[in-house]
Amino acid sequence: MAAGGLSVLFCGINPGLMTAATGHHFARPGNRFWPVLHLSGFTPRQLRPDEQEELLSYGLGITNVVARATARADELSRDEYLEGGRLLTERVERLVPRWLAVVGVTAYRTAFGEPKAVIGPQERMIGSTRVWALPNPSGLNAHWTAATMAEEYARLREAAGLPGS
Repeated sequence: MAAGGLSVLFCGINPGLMTAATGHHFARPGNRFWPVLHLSGFTPRQLRPDEQEELLSYGLGITNVVARATARADELSRDEYLEGGRLLTERVERLVPRWLAVVGVTAYRTAFGEPKAVIGPQERMIGSTRVWALPNPSGLNAHWTAATMAEEYARLREAAGLPGS
C-alpha cells in the first residue's frame, strides 16, 4: 500500500440524493459502481453500499469531488467543481494514495481544468499520486456497459499492482 495506506482513492462526482439519505456512496439502485468494482477484480465479491468501509481492507478508499448532494450531477456549477478539485487536491496531499481514480471524465475535466482529458491514466500528478479518469458508473452513462467499464477499472487495478480478486 501507499504511505497513506491507500492504493486507490475512488472519487465520485458528488453524492446523489440516495447517498445523502443513507450516507453510503453510490447507493442508488441501478448505479453500477459496486458491480463494476467486483467485475474488475478490485473486490472478491460484490459489496453493498452499506459495506463501503470494507474497501479499506483492500487498500481502497472513496470520496467525492463536490460534497453537495443533487439529483443529477449536471446541477453542479463550474465553480463548485473547481472548488471541489482544490479541496480534493488537499485531501490527496494529506492521504497520499498511490492512485486517485476520478469516476467521471467530465467531472475530472471540469474540476482540474483539463478539457481534453480522456478516460485512462492522466499526465497530472498530485504530489506522488497518479491520476486516472474512469467512466461514470451512473445508469445515465449508457454507452458504457458494466463489462466495458470493468475492463477499464481492471486496467487501473493492474497499474496499481493489485491482484485480481
